[in-house]
Amino acid sequence: MPKFLHTADWQMGRAFSRFETEDGAALVEARFEAIEKLARLANEHQCDAVLVAGDVFDAQTVADRTIRRVFNATREFTGPWVMLPGNHDAALAESVWTRAKRLGAVPDNVHLALEPGVINLKPQGLAILCAPLTQRNTYSDLTETFNTLETPESLIRVGLAHGSVQGVLPEDIDSTNPILPNRAETARLDYLALGDWHGTKQIDERTWYSGTPEPERFRNNGAGYALVVNVPKPGALPKVTPLETARYQWHQWREILTVESDLDQLLDRLQALPELSVVDLRLEGSITLAGEEKLINALSVAEARFRSIQCDRSGLQLEPTDDDIAALKADGYVGEVIEHLRIQQQDEDAEAARDALAILAGLLKDRKQEASE
Repeated sequence: MPKFLHTADWQMGRAFSRFETEDGAALVEARFEAIEKLARLANEHQCDAVLVAGDVFDAQTVADRTIRRVFNATREFTGPWVMLPGNHDAALAESVWTRAKRLGAVPDNVHLALEPGVINLKPQGLAILCAPLTQRNTYSDLTETFNTLETPESLIRVGLAHGSVQGVLPEDIDSTNPILPNRAETARLDYLALGDWHGTKQIDERTWYSGTPEPERFRNNGAGYALVVNVPKPGALPKVTPLETARYQWHQWREILTVESDLDQLLDRLQALPELSVVDLRLEGSITLAGEEKLINALSVAEARFRSIQCDRSGLQLEPTDDDIAALKADGYVGEVIEHLRIQQQDEDAEAARDALAILAGLLKDRKQEASE
C-alpha cells in the first residue's frame, strides 16, 4: 500500500524585497523550515517517498549556500525524494541542478528527474513518470509521453509534471507548459502530481496540485499545504489528505470606509488574526480625525504583533467632523485652512492635502495638550 508526500513550488532563493529587511529574512527562513517540516511529516505519516513537482528553486542563479541548505533540509526523511525541474529551475544544459551536482550537495536518496522517463522505486512500490521542463516555456504538452511509457504492472503509476492544466485553472488558462486535463486517464496513471499552481487544487479524482508549502504572495488560493497520497493498489483510486505546512498566513484586504462602524469592524477583524500573519491593507473612502487617530494607534500595535503589516491609506480621505474641529479649537483662519485642505483632497494633489491635514491636526492636538499642562 504505497504512500507518498506530494509537494511543489518551494521557490527557494526567492527574495522578499518589498518587506522590511527583518521581515524579509524571516519569510526566507520560513521556506527552509517548510522543507524540514515536509521531511518530518513524511516520517510521521510513514510515507514511502516525497515527490516535488517542480520549482524547487526560484531561479537558476540562487547562491551556492541556498542550494546546500535546501538539500540539508531534506535530511530528516531518509527515504527517496524525487525532484522535478519546473519553469523557474528548468533542466538547462547548465543549470542550478548541474551546479548542485558539482557542489556534491545532492544526497544519495534524492533523485533528480532531469530527463523525461521513468524512475522506478521498486522497494517503495512506485513508478514515477517524469516530465521535467528543459526550458522555461514550452508550447506542447510534455506529459503526452506518459501515454507510451511502460512501467511494471506491480508498481503504482504516478505522473510528475509542472505546468498549466488547460481550461481548468481560474487564471493563466492556456498559458505555456500546457497539460491535458484528462492526462491521468489517457496515460493510465494512478495519480498525477502537479506543480505550478501555488494553491492546493483538485483537478479530478486522480490529479492534484499540491500548492506551495509556505505562502509567498497575497492570493486566497489555498497555499500552505502538502498532500499525503495513499494508493492501495494499481488501479485503485487514491486517497488524498491535505496537511497544513505554512508558518505564516498571508492576508490582503481592500476596504472602503464610509461610517464609523466600518472602521470598528476592520479593527476587530485585524485583532482576530493570528500573530504569525503577513497583512497588506489598502483603505479607501473617508475617515474622521478621531477615526484616523484610532486607526494609527491600531496599526502601531499591529506592527509589533504581526510578522508584517503594510497599509496604503492614500485613497482614504480625512473628513473632519464638527466635533473634530471643535475638539481642536480650530476656529477662524485655522478652521478655514482645514476646510480648504479637506476640499483639496478631491484634486490631483489629494495625497499631499491629506498629509497636510493630518499634520495640522496633529500640531493642533499637541498645542492643546501643552496648553492644558
